[in-house]
Parts: sequence; C-alpha cells; structure tokens
Amino acid sequence: MTVDMSVLLLVVLVGTATAAVSGDRTLRRRFRRPRSLQVATVAAALVLVPANAWPAGPGGAAVTLVATVVALSGVAGLGYALRIPAVPARLPRQVLAIGAHPDDLELACGGTLVRLVDSGHEVHVLVMTRGERGGDAATRAGEAAAGARFVGVTSVEVLDHPDTLLATAENAMAEAIDRAIRRHRPDIVFTHSANDHHQDHRAVHAATLRAARCHPAVLCYESPSATSSFRPTVFVDIGEQLDAKIGSVAVHRDQRAKPYVDGRRLRALAAFRGGQGRVDHAEGFEAVRVPAPLFEDGDR
Repeated sequence: MTVDMSVLLLVVLVGTATAAVSGDRTLRRRFRRPRSLQVATVAAALVLVPANAWPAGPGGAAVTLVATVVALSGVAGLGYALRIPAVPARLPRQVLAIGAHPDDLELACGGTLVRLVDSGHEVHVLVMTRGERGGDAATRAGEAAAGARFVGVTSVEVLDHPDTLLATAENAMAEAIDRAIRRHRPDIVFTHSANDHHQDHRAVHAATLRAARCHPAVLCYESPSATSSFRPTVFVDIGEQLDAKIGSVAVHRDQRAKPYVDGRRLRALAAFRGGQGRVDHAEGFEAVRVPAPLFEDGDR
C-alpha cells in the first residue's frame, strides 16, 4: 500500500514538474514570478524522483513517502501564494481595445487588459492591420488571435487595412470602430495616443476619436514609439499582472527580434510608470474622457 502510494505521488510530482517546464505560458498567465514556481517544482522533482525510483527498506520507504508528500505540499503552497488573484467586479463592464498592429495592445496595455479580464469584465479587441510590413501577415494575424486567447479576451477581430498606410484608411477605420462600438456597447475604449512617432498609431487615434466622439470614456495607452509628449494622468496598478503581460507579448514570436518586446524593457517601463502612480508597477494612460472612479473597489 505504501509502495503504491509512493509510486502515485512520484507520478504526480513528475507530471507537475513537466507541466511547470512545458506550460510556461499558462504559468505566466496565472502566477506571479512563474520562474520561482518552475524552479521549486523542478528542484523537488530532481531530489525526489531518484529517492522514489530506487527501492529502500521499510523505514526508508516511509521517509521517502513523507518527503514526497511534503514536497508536493510545498509546491502547491507556493503556487497558491503566487497565484494572480481574481477579484470579481461588482458591475462587470464591456471594454473595447483598439490597436493598429497585432502586438500593439499587449505591449501597451496588456497588464490592464489581463486585470480587467480577471475581474470579470468582457474585453473585445479590434486590430486594424495584419502587420504585413513588419513580418509575415498570416503569422502575425494568428499571433494576434493567440495573444488574445492568452489574455482571455471575449472576442478579437483583425482587419486588413494597409500596414504603415493607415492614414489613407481613416474613414474606413472610423466606420469599423463605430460598428464595434454599436455592437459591443463598451463602457471604456482604449486606443493609441496622438503623441506617437508611428503614423499608423496616430491614424488609429484620430479614427477612434471620430467614431467615439460621443463616448464618455476614452483612454490612450503608451506604445513603444510614444513621444516625450506622452503625459499619462491615469495609472493602472499591474503589479499582479506584469508577468502575464510579458507572457502575452512573448506570444508574438514573429516580432521577437524587436528590442521593445524584451521583458526587461517592459518591466522597466512598468516600474517607471508605477513610480509615477505610487505603486510598484503600472501602465499609464492619457485620458481623453474618463469617469471617476475608473475602477470600482472590487477591481483594485
């Protein structure tokens, strides 16, 4: 009986360690400091797998069983401590997030979107291009869908307006945004800032303001190409969601050579904006219009 239980615990431990190594994306989405959880799980497996693999006397078997149970309990306890808490909102909202290219939203406001999703809000994503000038169009469109699944958004739509030439499609984009607003009836709209070096980002900003001219809540996020004139006045605490944000950006493997997708840069910017917002890590937004408070007590 003891041997059977020891074998069962060994299988569980090996399975947990394998999942910790291979399920990096899931860990980043659900846990803070996922690397710590990976290291702890693999370390426990490296110690206990040999101990369970070789037969021992009656006393040794009991010690191995107890050690295995303790190791599994420790890994489970660490996972519980590092989990990203989900605090349900008292009033779930509809959110529309608009980006020019497949990775824009994850880079700029991925932590905020993760927080909104985990609080029970419905997030809808609208991407204007397939990003063909910056990579493979089919691959990038697929990564936009994969990034959306990673974040957990309710819906994602990738349009096929001309990459780097969105200023020529402002009317069509405004119509698409207007349709999305009428379809989803969002309480909050996220879009690019006008203070951005990238012409596509500025075009999406202009199209959003046209389509959402009567909307009461529009926030502009910070892209890697934002200018020094970007001045955020709204800060969202993403301390619990930063690793998930970095994981959502990592989904866009077609862009992995770009320096601005580096997790260290994302963490540094979040720390800088967090200092401005008086928290550890934050994302900053320029407010076109925003009701106060943006987040309920249950969303903090």
